[in-house]
Amino acid sequence: MTTIPIAPTESPRPRRPEWLKVSLPMGESYRAIKQLVTSNRLHTVCEEARCPNVGECWGAGTATFMILGDVCTRSCGFCAVKTGRPEVLDLDEPRRLAEAVKTMGLNHAVITSVNRDELPDGGAAIFAESIRAIRRELPSCRVEVLIPDFRGVWEALDVVIEARPDILNHNTESVPRLYSVVRPQARYERTLELLRRSKAAGMFTKTGIMLGLGETDDELIEVLRDLRRVDCDVLTLGQYLQPTKDHLPVHRFVHPDDFARFRREALAMGFRYCESGPLVRSSYHAERQIA
Repeated sequence: MTTIPIAPTESPRPRRPEWLKVSLPMGESYRAIKQLVTSNRLHTVCEEARCPNVGECWGAGTATFMILGDVCTRSCGFCAVKTGRPEVLDLDEPRRLAEAVKTMGLNHAVITSVNRDELPDGGAAIFAESIRAIRRELPSCRVEVLIPDFRGVWEALDVVIEARPDILNHNTESVPRLYSVVRPQARYERTLELLRRSKAAGMFTKTGIMLGLGETDDELIEVLRDLRRVDCDVLTLGQYLQPTKDHLPVHRFVHPDDFARFRREALAMGFRYCESGPLVRSSYHAERQIA
């Protein structure tokens, strides 16, 4: 497969195929969650990252909470979250998050975050306290965390693991060749090591990859093999969508039949679960994956 240079472009974005069209978010449940998030001074990755499934998920009464503020210290080429200097750490955030989860009556809560590389622990303590706070308020709720790499400070990872989330997710995002533009402040080997350490500590592990950034099928399959070498349990595969003209362009729209084929290959390799499709994101149907 031929690849093209990966860089922001001023050219018109290609028209989305029919299988990528979604309905506008609306409905009583959607409005109720938006009000709840706003009143608790919380953030969701659903909004900050412009997730295409926000209408479906919020309409079903679920949301993925984003802690540690809404400003990221990294500048990933695919991400719509704001980049810059974050505000002072909000130590009351875990309490408000747990209250929101209890109000929603969630069976499965997903917590992710921006990167906070200026903090010694990368925000690990807030992740851990958020897990504990939810367990105090709603013991029946399963907790999934989608964590950053903490710059490879494994003591920070241990803080999260000690809080015992039900699922520990860290996204691989792309193939090694494209890391310098897709995740310039991350390292492919660091991602694999984080997943390896988490699994060795008894975690149920998960990761996600975006397709359409210029990777080849062979490169993708090799990444899947690497992930199985570190015994990763759950895999999500979804289509990359360019948030703005200043972000990385879409190299190709992957057909649903190809997503189905990649899912079959992943399951044949030994992944316990694989959610694969154009609109799949890290937390899409997350409650199904632990069952």
